[in-house]
Amino acid sequence: MKSIEIAICDDETALRETLQRKIEKHCYNAGIPCQIYGFDSGDALLAQPAENIPDILFLDIQMPGKDGMRTARDLRRKKRDILLIFVTALSEYVYEAFDVNAFHYLVKPFDDEKLYEVLDNALLQYAERTERAISSAAPQNESANQIANAESQNSRTAPRAILVKRGGLSTKVLLTDIIYAEVFNRKIMLHTVNGDIEYYGKLTDLCEQTGADFYRTHRAYLVNLEYVEKYNADTVWLETDAVPVSKKQFAGFVRQYMQYISRTSGKGADK
Repeated sequence: MKSIEIAICDDETALRETLQRKIEKHCYNAGIPCQIYGFDSGDALLAQPAENIPDILFLDIQMPGKDGMRTARDLRRKKRDILLIFVTALSEYVYEAFDVNAFHYLVKPFDDEKLYEVLDNALLQYAERTERAISSAAPQNESANQIANAESQNSRTAPRAILVKRGGLSTKVLLTDIIYAEVFNRKIMLHTVNGDIEYYGKLTDLCEQTGADFYRTHRAYLVNLEYVEKYNADTVWLETDAVPVSKKQFAGFVRQYMQYISRTSGKGADK
């Protein structure tokens, strides 16, 4: 996965350094490669060549010289897709933030939970944008031989599946059809694209069968990363439902989801 470049532009040295430490620690715990830079003014940031403009920027609004809003407008000319997160003590600039297509607006003081929620959402949008760019850059026209070879390979490789035993019968369930699983009263409920399947079993055993495309967000829930639409620090939204994510599991979830996105980038069009 490409290292994500994150910058903090704030004239307050203490705040800039504190934000940098927290972001570095959060990305490290989540297994997300990143490079973090600090700037004490908008002019210093804008002096960077276009190729050095960061992917994600935490930008103070009230700064000596060129303020955050003017800096943001100039940055958009150098890098249109930069994810801008304004950081300010005043909420009155929120409407101006819309004019420069800000990703988020953090009002000081904010707690770590809010910071990490906004950061995770920005990282997710960056990953999704990267995935789309890779997909669109893939060759649009393949030769007949390439298509035939791919179809032949697909026909030889059977989709992974599990056998579910219930009522004396064994039922084959494709892993790609499972949206998520939950456990209660020694029973597992598989929520699939074709309906729900209930059987006696242990979620630990199911985790071992499903592999890296699934993640146990909570002691009672196992989710298929293919169906994740969005998340925050305590909830993962899937195509059909929302499931909880425990604090202990959150960093691991973000890391494994980012790895999943990186691993599956370019394998097909967005769902």
